[in-house]
Amino acid sequence: MQGEQYSKAAAALRDGDLDAADLTRKHRLLLEFVETLTRHAYRITDEQVQGLREAGWTDAQIAEAVYDGALFNLFVRLADAFDIHPDPSFDPAGAPGALTRPGGA
Repeated sequence: MQGEQYSKAAAALRDGDLDAADLTRKHRLLLEFVETLTRHAYRITDEQVQGLREAGWTDAQIAEAVYDGALFNLFVRLADAFDIHPDPSFDPAGAPGALTRPGGA
């Protein structure tokens, strides 16, 4: 999501605000699925996966979302364990709202 036409959606996603991101139902379902994977992977249900299929995602795309989400979570947990923080100068907007609000990632 690059370019001015995506700036509002990109900022909303960065802050974890799916409502403000103006996503299609298909994309929202996928992001909600990845949130379940991140927060409570054991709560993923067959019905949730079937809902992704019915929304138009293929099994290969769903698997890719799981791989990407799991890998990202590994990196975050490693960084947390070793107390690694990015240099703030890399992100002039500061820490994403999704990280700073209660219950954030």
